[in-house]
Amino acid sequence: MESDVIISPDTLRRNRVPPGQRLTDRWPVLHYGSVPRFDPARWTLRLWGLVAMEKTLTYDDLSALPRVKVFSDIHCVTTWSRLDNLWEGVSTSALRDLAGGLLPEARFVNVQAAGGWTTNLTVDDFFQPDVLLAMAHDGEAIDAPHGGPVRLVVPRLYFWKSAKWVTGVQFTHQDMPGFWESRGYHNHGDPWTEERYS
Repeated sequence: MESDVIISPDTLRRNRVPPGQRLTDRWPVLHYGSVPRFDPARWTLRLWGLVAMEKTLTYDDLSALPRVKVFSDIHCVTTWSRLDNLWEGVSTSALRDLAGGLLPEARFVNVQAAGGWTTNLTVDDFFQPDVLLAMAHDGEAIDAPHGGPVRLVVPRLYFWKSAKWVTGVQFTHQDMPGFWESRGYHNHGDPWTEERYS
């Protein structure tokens, strides 16, 4: 393992497979609806809400930011787990810095994605050191079915919280349940306590 890789804490557990999960060496493709098309000339990432400075980044802007690598496991709510994933992308803390920091009343994050998808996180979960906007997985650019060009990766929560096709991050003072959370999925999604459904 390279010395500069961020190690997600769950990979250090003696038993890395949460209750009710089974291992796979594949990376299944799961989503509802069609896969959006990506045009690098038109893609943007908006940072707004309770931030010091609202920002809109182009794909080139995001690509030019310093990158981090994160080693983590994946746990899907549909009961599969895939160990030993290496992600590369932009740390969520870099987004906070770009926006000049958060306002004191910011407590939650509403992540938006192409196709009208959203998911919600606490500010604390969003800014964990192993959370990133990933552009590569295991040394290859993330393809569109797996959430490329840019997907959120939140290693310590069920994988639906790692939204595909991210286009915006809004910081708010109140929680805004996302697409799946509004349809019966748990609002938090901790795989170790089986927070699958509400």
